[in-house]
Amino acid sequence: MENLKEGFFKYQAQTTNFASGFEVDYAKGSYIYGKDGKAYLDFVAGVSVNTLGHSHPRINQAIIDQVNKYMHVAVYGEYAQEKPVALCKKLVDMTPDGLDQVYLVNSGTEAIEASLKLAKRATGRQEIISFRNAYHGNTHGSLSVSGDERKKAAFRPLLPEVYFIEFNNEDDLQRITTKTAGVIVETIRGASGFRVPLNDYLKKLKTRCEEVGAKLIFDEIQPGFGRTGKLFAFEHYGVTPDILAIGKGMASGLPVGAFMASNEVMSTLKENPHLGHITTFGGNPVIAAAALALLEELEETNLMQDIDRKEALFREHLKHPKIKTIHGRGLMLAPELSSPEYTLRVQAECMKRGLILFFLMYSIENLRITPPINISDEDIIKGCNILKGVLDDLEE
Repeated sequence: MENLKEGFFKYQAQTTNFASGFEVDYAKGSYIYGKDGKAYLDFVAGVSVNTLGHSHPRINQAIIDQVNKYMHVAVYGEYAQEKPVALCKKLVDMTPDGLDQVYLVNSGTEAIEASLKLAKRATGRQEIISFRNAYHGNTHGSLSVSGDERKKAAFRPLLPEVYFIEFNNEDDLQRITTKTAGVIVETIRGASGFRVPLNDYLKKLKTRCEEVGAKLIFDEIQPGFGRTGKLFAFEHYGVTPDILAIGKGMASGLPVGAFMASNEVMSTLKENPHLGHITTFGGNPVIAAAALALLEELEETNLMQDIDRKEALFREHLKHPKIKTIHGRGLMLAPELSSPEYTLRVQAECMKRGLILFFLMYSIENLRITPPINISDEDIIKGCNILKGVLDDLEE
């Protein structure tokens, strides 16, 4: 029998030629422990997934309790089950008016797919507006509204009538017209460098959508669930979407997604045709139990209220001449280095020294810092010191 790393490369399909094959033993809190016996401080959190870190006792117990009752009993939308219903109610209670119902799905990319369908169904239009360098997932519809042609060319033809405008460019808003079914936007940009909206851009975008009757879709898959100091990042900007797509950190480690909208908009999935969106495993009670436990933890603690202070702590301890700037908000931060090549070297050396960092997909000159939101001050400072030590030692 091959060892774990050999088996990983032999039997598990790869999508790059440079996967590390790091052998995981177990994970707890803000650390992943390797088969090599070393502890690795996790500044990535499964790419913004492990909101409360690894093996959080409240999440684990919620999973165990539900598994002991039942795991799967019916396809989505047939049976009333305690945890999915409670989760949907909690999400509605914790979000602004107008987001009245929740449709639970399996992943962020499915939430995007369904949101696009919902915008078309609710408006009777076909055109979708997205943004250059956007990232919304890798299934066909999600890839269609993602904005990096390098990732898309090999899979064309994709969805028709998808057009791209520039983020934070107010002149481009006029390209949203009465032909537009929906406009989809990341409230804080992900793959393109954790860029934030400027000058009330999201408010102006919503106003333009209202003027022409288009549905505004917010992709909160990365910034959601407390990572920026509020449950969702759009709450910082005083605007509510027509459709909200969520996922990643929603269940602190289990695969999940959802989309939210008004009763009126969501009801369009019921007829013409019936079953406007269907999913077998969406709303799984085990995953719903984990997601509900996460929301209860966010409600009952000061974790979200402490995000601004933790962001400031990161910024204070990441002052270094080789860091050009730090993009992002809250615990969604992207230190910008001199080049993609240097960033990859820095990331690899940090791993050798016990710090897990990634780069951003479209803007590799940026490091990804998205730790568990309950990371301690001591671990923030420890990780920053490791990174600064690597920057000291590695020439550009």
